Amino acid sequence: MGFEQLIIRSYEGQSDRTQVEDLERRCEVGPGERVFLFTDTMGDPICRIRNSPMYKMLVAELDKELVGVIQGSIKVVRVHMHPKDLARVGYILGLRVAPLHRRKGIGSSLVRRLEEWFIANDVDYAYMATEKDNEASVKLFVNKFGYIRFRTPAILVNPVNINRSFHISSNVQIVKLKREQAEFLYRKFMSSIEFFPHDIDNILENHLSLGTWVAFPRGESFGSDGGQVPSSWAMLSVWNSGELFKLRLGKAPLSCLIYTKSSRLIDKYFPCLKLPSLPDFFHPFGFYFMYGVHQEGPLSGKLVRSLCQFVHNMAKNKSKDCKVIVTEVGGKDTLLRHHIPHWKLLSCPEDLWCIKALKREERNSLQELTKTPPTRALFVDPREV
Repeated sequence: MGFEQLIIRSYEGQSDRTQVEDLERRCEVGPGERVFLFTDTMGDPICRIRNSPMYKMLVAELDKELVGVIQGSIKVVRVHMHPKDLARVGYILGLRVAPLHRRKGIGSSLVRRLEEWFIANDVDYAYMATEKDNEASVKLFVNKFGYIRFRTPAILVNPVNINRSFHISSNVQIVKLKREQAEFLYRKFMSSIEFFPHDIDNILENHLSLGTWVAFPRGESFGSDGGQVPSSWAMLSVWNSGELFKLRLGKAPLSCLIYTKSSRLIDKYFPCLKLPSLPDFFHPFGFYFMYGVHQEGPLSGKLVRSLCQFVHNMAKNKSKDCKVIVTEVGGKDTLLRHHIPHWKLLSCPEDLWCIKALKREERNSLQELTKTPPTRALFVDPREV
């Protein structure tokens, strides 16, 4: 390929939108062994980064044809081993290269240019997330650009059953918090965990954040200012990702197809059996993302499960196209994973986060950070889902 013909430039909404959406439709997301997901950005290709404090989309042109895109966002988060424990991080996502133009260095050019934007904006670390078995992505970022494997969180996915609501125990009380209460609790109990966003208030104030709920044993009190908490309690927030973009299943194993069709038929004609059924994922659908999941106390596991059931019922009753509920937890947080309802068929037990120091003085800190055993808790920013 003649590199002089390749142009990397900023995304221009009016002139690039149609080509970017067409490229997105031609690119699959997800490992080939399981499923292919297609993303419908509903006319806004930068919807996945628009809510971040700083963001940028770059496009690659070859002979006037748009052949690649990449997106990036910048924020301040908690990073252990970093001076003052706060760092400016750049997140890389949405790298796409047209199938007919792969293996020509286009992806590398896009990553390199986005890193330059990060450096120009004083970013300490760049990081990205990919499927653990996405060999092409791992080779590009780890082998070529020097990213280091950092964490392996689990993505948990639970289908929404439109024909059934969960019964929540009368011994559990669930209360919606005011935004100020939620911010206070998050800063008090979660601000020390990895990748906790410094601007949590902006996340909670966003219109896509449907609210924050706490669950605790009925009969105990929860302080209105968040200062007094029960002996056991749990908390989570919900982000309506389906308002930003839709997903559609493009390819799935035969066993998944058979189970989807058969389970829906059984559920339709024999509802008394109460067997779980899969929604129709072959048409565009939305999803809720649960973030900021926190638990404390001996009964907190049951309370987390009650909150998840509450969110399922909310999705069933208030959303027309929410077909799954998704959350992401630390790879070592097996206790929390146990209490969050999810289907192994749809979930990813090990996502892969890779990180790179962009400043020379941060490289020693990064080595220490990656050698440190991962803490159980990990905050996943809903703006980057």
